Amino acid sequence: MKAGSINVWNIAPLFKGLGYASMVIVFFCNTYYIMVLTWGFYYLIKSFSSALPWSTCDNEWNTPNCLETFHHLHCSNASLANVTVGGANLTCADLADARSPIIEFWENKVLNISSGLDQPGRINWELMLCLMAVWVLVYFCVWKGVKSTGKIVYFTATFPYVVLIILLVRGVTLPGAYNGIMYYIKPDWSKLGEAQVWIDAGTQIFFSYAIGLGALTALGSYNRFNNDCYKDAFVLALINSGTSFFSGFVVFSILGFMAAEQGVDVSQVAESGPGLAFIAYPKAVSLMPVAPLWAALFFFMLLLLGLDSQFVGVEGFVTGILDLFPGKYYHRYKREIAVAICCLLCFIIDLSMVTQGGMYVFQLFDYYSASGMTLLWQSFWECIVVAWVYGADRFMDDVARMIGYRPFPWMKWCWSFITPCVCMGIFLFHLVNYKPLTYNTVYVYPWWGEVIGWCLALSSMLCIPVSLLYKFFRAKGTIKERWAHLTSPVWGPHHLEYMAPDIGPLSSLTPGSDDNKVIIFESVM
Repeated sequence: MKAGSINVWNIAPLFKGLGYASMVIVFFCNTYYIMVLTWGFYYLIKSFSSALPWSTCDNEWNTPNCLETFHHLHCSNASLANVTVGGANLTCADLADARSPIIEFWENKVLNISSGLDQPGRINWELMLCLMAVWVLVYFCVWKGVKSTGKIVYFTATFPYVVLIILLVRGVTLPGAYNGIMYYIKPDWSKLGEAQVWIDAGTQIFFSYAIGLGALTALGSYNRFNNDCYKDAFVLALINSGTSFFSGFVVFSILGFMAAEQGVDVSQVAESGPGLAFIAYPKAVSLMPVAPLWAALFFFMLLLLGLDSQFVGVEGFVTGILDLFPGKYYHRYKREIAVAICCLLCFIIDLSMVTQGGMYVFQLFDYYSASGMTLLWQSFWECIVVAWVYGADRFMDDVARMIGYRPFPWMKWCWSFITPCVCMGIFLFHLVNYKPLTYNTVYVYPWWGEVIGWCLALSSMLCIPVSLLYKFFRAKGTIKERWAHLTSPVWGPHHLEYMAPDIGPLSSLTPGSDDNKVIIFESVM
């Protein structure tokens, strides 16, 4: 369709709400995802010191409970009442209350976290400057469009692989790495019986592949009409999941080392979410020789990987917005102004996430606004519209016309049956297994916090039915006529060129022939 995530649904204008929904999701995603880059940038700056600030307990933000090294094995024997750690005689009760310096750095220094969502506290100025710097970087990488972003991505997408290989080589040479890797690749089949595992897997794949965000659609709109998008889809999936699988070895070799150092099982040091990037990994790095070098390398890689995702999200949003303004609204700096407004708006919302209660706001956005539930709902309707409203066979013909051959029939069955069923199945799993949001399994969000979260989720999910009902009741004619009119594709000028039938020269046409009628019909279109 050579259009962004809104106008691409001109294949069935009645369902243009899908485009608006994806724009809402990608806007929320752009807003909160940048915080991962902000924290990563903050850690990167703090890595340039002779001793890592999160490796010791003698900083202003540390509490009396801070303990640099403690082996829980000392207390596994119930007869032991006292243990000696670092020259201090501590009871096992003291060890149970002990806190690692990295956790105190994360919670007391970086987040300076308050007691709850209802206490936002003051803005962390250091984090705010990091946030501003990252948004400025994103702006100047995206403002000129995909041509400039494409050149930058050659570096930001390939350099992390170099860092990953360096970290892997370092990781596998550490003691305990083997146990960490075996924990990673040895499956626990009993987990397949848990609904939460399937929910997490579905959520991860949809989020990782940016499905339902409209970002891939926006980038694809800049391709040539005859670009082999079928092959690209396979390449994208293989590289994406392959990188995730490979980076697992990097992470778990280091976690194995960390578990060996602390004398605990790998399962006790493995964390998910921000905890892995900002607690487990920095902790492991602090135990290595030449720690600042490995810390700087890791956070530089994290920053580059995050920037790639942010470029795509901002590009997807801006492309969709600009598509709403046709050529008559031409302005020389239209794109630059649109990108600036988008970045500025997101930055203003992000200020709520660099306060002392910012982590609670971040989790609200992460859990509701661009979560598995919203993406699964979006993807279910996308499949229904393409396969059943527009027509799966018709769509296969369109792809064949573009790439020169028909995709494997399995694709049609996926669009029509398998993917919608999987999406709706996991979506219903999600609803049935819904648990109120918590932070660190201790703090439970207040009822009004959950209401805000559901408003974030419904703001995108309701775009589809609301837009559909609005268009349907505004149309004229019988129900059948309205449906026929609103599900007829609106073709662009380039379609007339590529979709015209292969016919001979005009001189060979006989008056009144079917071929002649085709030409007249094309000209009327």
